[in-house]
Amino acid sequence: MSNAIVVIPARMASTRLPGKPLADIHGRPMIAWVVALARKADVGPVLVAAAEPEIADAARAAGADAVLTDPALPSGSDRVYAALETFDPSGRFAVAVNLQGDMPTMAPSDVARAVAALRAGADIATLVSPSNDAADRDNPNVVKAIRAADGRCLAFTRAPAPWGDGPIERHVGVYVYRRDALARFVAAPPSPLELREKLEQMRALEMGMTITADAIADFPKGVDSPADLESARAALMRGGIP
Repeated sequence: MSNAIVVIPARMASTRLPGKPLADIHGRPMIAWVVALARKADVGPVLVAAAEPEIADAARAAGADAVLTDPALPSGSDRVYAALETFDPSGRFAVAVNLQGDMPTMAPSDVARAVAALRAGADIATLVSPSNDAADRDNPNVVKAIRAADGRCLAFTRAPAPWGDGPIERHVGVYVYRRDALARFVAAPPSPLELREKLEQMRALEMGMTITADAIADFPKGVDSPADLESARAALMRGGIP
């Protein structure tokens, strides 16, 4: 999609892993790994929405553009929107990919897959990954997506869902927004189900937005703790990610 841009929100203030965008992974900061995979996805230019100057410096050194955003912004989506408005006030880019800055093991091809999932008539696209693991089904930290047969997302929940036999679909935290949808989303207050589930994508569904999703085989886990960081280092040591 020629009018897309990848925006990576990143901030130093992490409760369980402070400073994680600059955490060392085989001699490079984590944000550099995420920039590299975003560039390899080749869906558009790469912009880092940095809450602190040291993140912006590391992003530029890795080959991305960077914009400083207010550290007090409440979510990654707000940071993406703020950075995009600063970087592209004329609206050249009609599609924004919100790629999490703590997902260094995501495959570049899956970023491209998420962009391709933004079908005609949809406001937002994302990805899911199937699992038959009972531990995933019962884990509230594994967000489940419930989709219709045509790929439309009907709900997201931390509860074991849907009921009955068959795999669950784990939500992969990448979002592809039409720019007008992103503007409407960040302008709206948190919704009741968003607050209850602690999942901001429920705001979009409660607003009547359409979210489509495609399934991918892998489940790129975000880095939220020292143990996650070690897992990412091991995965990237095995190769296959830029």
